[in-house]
Amino acid sequence: MSTTVIVVIDGFGVGAMPDAGALRPGDLSADTCGHVLDHCRASLGRPLRLPALGALGLGLVHPHPDLARRTSRPVAVGRAALGYPGADTFAGHQTMMGADFSRVTVAPLGGHLDEVSGALKSAGHLVEPLRGQPLLLVDGAVLVHDNLEADPGINWNASARLDDMSFDRIVSIARTVRAVAPVARVIAVGGHADGALATYVRDGDGGTVGLDTPATGFYRNGGLQVRHLGVDLDHTGQLPDIAARAGLPVTLVGKAADILACEAAVRRPAVATAEVLEHTLAAVQGGRGGQDGRGGLVVANVQESDLAGHQQDTERYGSVLEQVDVGLTELMGLLTAPGDRLIVTADHGNDPTIGHAYHTREYVPVLIHRPDAAGIELLPDAATLADVGATAAAALGLDVAALTTGATLLGRGRGAP
Repeated sequence: MSTTVIVVIDGFGVGAMPDAGALRPGDLSADTCGHVLDHCRASLGRPLRLPALGALGLGLVHPHPDLARRTSRPVAVGRAALGYPGADTFAGHQTMMGADFSRVTVAPLGGHLDEVSGALKSAGHLVEPLRGQPLLLVDGAVLVHDNLEADPGINWNASARLDDMSFDRIVSIARTVRAVAPVARVIAVGGHADGALATYVRDGDGGTVGLDTPATGFYRNGGLQVRHLGVDLDHTGQLPDIAARAGLPVTLVGKAADILACEAAVRRPAVATAEVLEHTLAAVQGGRGGQDGRGGLVVANVQESDLAGHQQDTERYGSVLEQVDVGLTELMGLLTAPGDRLIVTADHGNDPTIGHAYHTREYVPVLIHRPDAAGIELLPDAATLADVGATAAAALGLDVAALTTGATLLGRGRGAP
């Protein structure tokens, strides 16, 4: 049986989509890949070392002096539009796995304070506005607020310091909010902050108000816990569930383990890139070494690239890319059987040079390692990330039509000149 591995480099865009400037006109210049390469060459005095991404054809999708302009590997390469509004990790992954997220409801918390406050009070919580702003303080510890790391109104957060409240209690409050929230995602966040959370509340775009999570120290101080509570979806029409029902092993690694649904999946949550790569390699090696010889599906998310984007730390972003590149080399060395596939892609952009800490609405790369192919295939732009999941389904011999949406990319392109 073949193995298909999808590696999502979170926030790794390859250039602004035509509508990227609808909310922030400056985002029309977004180019996460190009700007990270340029900045790191200037700051490090050398180009980033990305031989695996070069071999996978990144330079064919995004020409750049620091990327190989050709490859001898029989890859299929292209780029994908997002296929959902805004630029969001949860919506991106759900779309990639086959969900139709084209009609995500956009709703800043300020327009729903009465419903949310009422639900929390009915559940026995003490609820009060914070300094008259459109966010809520629950039980003196949890802030319910607009998520400022995605486009306005896409997600809400329930955030607290783990010194003040257990993560289980934070999740319980987030579930109550989720029950009345019209948005794509309610995120429970617990961590260790540098000070009182109210200190880090600021205005966002589009009339939103929320916690500046990167500024709190949550991402730096260790112990971060996150739970993503999404809208109700028919997960039976998504790739992990379809693969599991077909009897294939499914492993979800990193943030993918937090946000994708599949009861049969092995989950390996992790934030550190080294740990994400270790779990991914182990999943492939385990499938190869199993007594039944089954391959299966592995979906892994590299989150630290996205965190570097939010922190506007371009050198850290480059360091993460180099670390990922080493892991991709190892994966290609394992995925050598006929039918094996390694698909490297992203869920949105997060340009650390753009001047703000939000995601950027960019095309993402679609780089497909296919050791049994005859030559290079240059793919047309995909209209949606759902086509990535459909391509993986086809590689695994699954029924692509069982996905809620998406069509396979392979066979739609042309040979390299």
